[in-house]
Amino acid sequence: MERVTVSLDDELAAQFGQFMAKRGYNNRSEAVRDLIRAKLETERLQVATADGFCVGSLTYIYNHHERELSSRMTEMHHDHHHLTVAMQHVHLDHDNCMETVILNGPIHAVQAFADSVISAPGVRHGKLHLIPVNTRSGNHLHGNVPYAKHLPHLHYHPVT
Repeated sequence: MERVTVSLDDELAAQFGQFMAKRGYNNRSEAVRDLIRAKLETERLQVATADGFCVGSLTYIYNHHERELSSRMTEMHHDHHHLTVAMQHVHLDHDNCMETVILNGPIHAVQAFADSVISAPGVRHGKLHLIPVNTRSGNHLHGNVPYAKHLPHLHYHPVT
């Protein structure tokens, strides 16, 4: 591990201390590492190529009474099943539901799918969180699962 020394003026150091306390960091090093990772991820996503890959989560809230919205959402998810890893549906009250979808795939495809969900009439809130990843092919045994022996698949590794 490489050691880096950083000097901060008193005001910035105090603000950083407040940031750490608010977020529950016990040491400066981990707080700085997380800030650097977040900035690098943001930069990578801004200049990502069309063939770059990501993992991410899409969370949105919608009114399930909205005319045909539930069936439109189901159809959108089926049309993009290759991007979806998992989904959770929660009933917030009599009218509103929240869904969180774990996604992976090409950045442009994940972003386009999320945009189409978030902009659907009846969706009130939506947020996509993406993390750029490197991919490599896998074709090996995972545990003692006979039917999964040597099935081709992708491995996703965070870039930062």
